[in-house]
Amino acid sequence: MIEVSNLVKRFGAVLAVDDVSFHVPAKAIVGFLGANAAGKTTAMRMLAGLLSPTSGRARIAGYDCLSESLEVCKILGYMPENVALYGDMRVGEFLRYVAAMRGVAVRDRKSAVEAAMDHCQISNMRRRLAGTLSKGYRQRVGLAQALVAKPKVVILDEPTIGLDPVQIKETRQMIRSLAQSCTVLLSTHILSEVEQICSRVLIISSGKLLADDSLANLVKDGQSLEDAYMRITESERVV
Repeated sequence: MIEVSNLVKRFGAVLAVDDVSFHVPAKAIVGFLGANAAGKTTAMRMLAGLLSPTSGRARIAGYDCLSESLEVCKILGYMPENVALYGDMRVGEFLRYVAAMRGVAVRDRKSAVEAAMDHCQISNMRRRLAGTLSKGYRQRVGLAQALVAKPKVVILDEPTIGLDPVQIKETRQMIRSLAQSCTVLLSTHILSEVEQICSRVLIISSGKLLADDSLANLVKDGQSLEDAYMRITESERVV
């Protein structure tokens, strides 16, 4: 469903993404694991069509993320790390606006918005101004706007950052349920999040993809994911 081939992104002298290639199958939840500034967000922004790669190619459902970005937008839901909401719009109004921008047919918008609010458990917030929401509800609205057009692929950048333990648990449950209908690429630096949600793991460090394997293979022989992560990233630093 997601195909990335030799993807490179430079910002002047800084090599943010260094020849990254991977494949994400349909209806899988894949964790994109790495420390801060590892290159995760830059890679995901290229997949979402927000950045142009310096070289290489990314495709979603067969569509090129750069040259066919409008087609990609029709099937992609994207939740950035810092969710941008219009503070003077009510939650329901904002989601209807997003549905319209995403090309949801007029006859389907009400049901699409209701379904997204139900999934993210924000139906009781529909009349609240977005600017008055707590961090937890802002994240839920951010997830709802990514889902409102019923995408085939969902990209989530640090979706639980800044949430309290109860909100984290609820958000993870919402994400797990997406695998029934979507392919999910989840960026995080939280090892336990990957262990609880993902079946496959991509490990990135300093822009380089160091591992692409199933969670089961990475934690075999009694290793924890933390053990595997430290072993893989330490070996890169030694080299």
